[in-house]
Amino acid sequence: MTTERELVLAVLSGDEAAWSELVREYAPLVWSVARRHRLTSADAADAAQNTWMATAENLGKLRNPDRLAGWIATTARRECLNVLAHHRREIPADWFDAPETPELGPEPVVLRSARDRVLWQAFESLPERCRALLSLLAHAPGLTYAQLGRALGIKVNSVGQTRTRCLDVLRRRLAVHDIREESAG
Repeated sequence: MTTERELVLAVLSGDEAAWSELVREYAPLVWSVARRHRLTSADAADAAQNTWMATAENLGKLRNPDRLAGWIATTARRECLNVLAHHRREIPADWFDAPETPELGPEPVVLRSARDRVLWQAFESLPERCRALLSLLAHAPGLTYAQLGRALGIKVNSVGQTRTRCLDVLRRRLAVHDIREESAG
C-alpha cells in the first residue's frame, strides 16, 4: 500500500497513474463532504471538480503530505462553502413542491419532513468530530477505518469507539423527541 507521502511525491513528479490513484482513493471523501453540505447534484459536482482543480494547483504547497486526507477534506469544505455562498440568495422553485404519496395524501410527507427536521437538528448539535465521522460513514461507506482515521486525524483504533459514542449521543438526543430507529424508515 502506498503511503500518502509517497502518493503525493509521485503525483508531484508527474506520475499520471499516481494522480488517478489519488483521485480514486479520495473521491469518496470529497463527495461525502459535498453531501454533508447538502448541495444539489450539480453543485456537488462543481464543488468536487473545483476541489480537484485546487488540489492539482496547490499540492506542491502541502506542508505535511502525511495529512493529505485532511487537507483534501478541508479543500472540499471550502469549495462547498464557495458554492453555497454563490447560491445564498437563490431558492430553487422545486424546494416548495413536497412530493405526496397519492394513496395517503400529504400527511406522511409532513410527518417525514418534521422527523427529518428533528433528525438534522440533533445531528447538527453533535460535536464536529461526530458530524464529520457519521457523515463520512453514511456517504462513503467504502472507506476503511484507516482512511477514516486519516481523514479525521484520529487513530485508526479509535474510529470504531468514536463511531459508537457518536451514535449513542445522537440516539439520546433523538429519544428526547421520541424518534426511534424503527420509525426512521
